[in-house]
Amino acid sequence: MPWPSFFATLKVEFVHERLFHTRAQATREIFEYIEVFYNRIRRHSSIGYLSPLEFERNYVPLPSAA
Repeated sequence: MPWPSFFATLKVEFVHERLFHTRAQATREIFEYIEVFYNRIRRHSSIGYLSPLEFERNYVPLPSAA
Protein backbone atom coordinates (compact mmCIF):
# COMPACT_ATOMS: atom_id res chain seq x y z
CA MET A 1 0.00 0.00 0.00
CA PRO A 2 1.51 3.37 -0.94
CA TRP A 3 2.03 5.90 1.83
CA PRO A 4 -0.33 8.88 1.77
CA SER A 5 1.29 12.12 0.80
CA PHE A 6 1.77 14.85 3.37
CA PHE A 7 -0.91 16.97 1.70
CA ALA A 8 -3.42 14.11 1.71
CA THR A 9 -2.76 13.65 5.43
CA LEU A 10 -3.12 17.38 6.05
CA LYS A 11 -6.46 17.47 4.27
CA VAL A 12 -7.88 14.37 5.96
CA GLU A 13 -6.66 15.13 9.47
CA PHE A 14 -7.10 18.88 9.57
CA VAL A 15 -8.50 20.87 6.66
CA HIS A 16 -11.67 18.86 5.99
CA GLU A 17 -12.80 19.33 9.59
CA ARG A 18 -12.53 23.12 9.54
CA LEU A 19 -14.29 26.13 8.09
CA PHE A 20 -11.88 28.98 7.47
CA HIS A 21 -13.43 32.44 7.24
CA THR A 22 -10.37 34.12 5.75
CA ARG A 23 -7.21 33.08 3.96
CA ALA A 24 -5.20 34.60 6.82
CA GLN A 25 -7.03 32.39 9.34
CA ALA A 26 -6.39 29.30 7.20
CA THR A 27 -2.71 30.19 6.90
CA ARG A 28 -2.32 30.67 10.67
CA GLU A 29 -4.16 27.50 11.64
CA ILE A 30 -2.49 25.28 9.04
CA PHE A 31 0.92 26.65 10.04
CA GLU A 32 0.18 25.85 13.70
CA TYR A 33 -1.02 22.33 12.83
CA ILE A 34 2.16 21.62 10.88
CA GLU A 35 4.67 23.24 13.26
CA VAL A 36 3.11 22.23 16.57
CA PHE A 37 1.23 18.99 15.98
CA TYR A 38 2.56 17.32 12.82
CA ASN A 39 6.26 18.12 13.27
CA ARG A 40 6.41 17.59 17.04
CA ILE A 41 3.58 15.46 18.45
CA ARG A 42 1.94 13.31 15.75
CA ARG A 43 3.25 9.75 15.62
CA HIS A 44 4.78 8.79 12.27
CA SER A 45 4.80 5.22 11.03
CA SER A 46 8.05 5.81 9.12
CA ILE A 47 9.94 6.36 12.39
CA GLY A 48 8.49 3.45 14.35
CA TYR A 49 5.27 5.17 15.44
CA LEU A 50 7.16 7.71 17.51
CA SER A 51 6.58 11.41 17.46
CA PRO A 52 9.42 13.39 15.88
CA LEU A 53 10.37 14.73 19.33
CA GLU A 54 10.49 11.21 20.79
CA PHE A 55 12.55 10.04 17.83
CA GLU A 56 15.05 12.88 18.26
CA ARG A 57 15.34 12.21 22.01
CA ASN A 58 16.16 8.56 21.27
CA TYR A 59 18.62 9.38 18.48
CA VAL A 60 22.25 9.01 19.43
CA PRO A 61 24.60 10.29 16.73
CA LEU A 62 27.36 7.96 15.66
CA PRO A 63 30.89 9.17 16.38
CA SER A 64 32.31 10.92 13.35
CA ALA A 65 35.23 9.36 11.56
CA ALA A 66 38.34 11.41 12.14
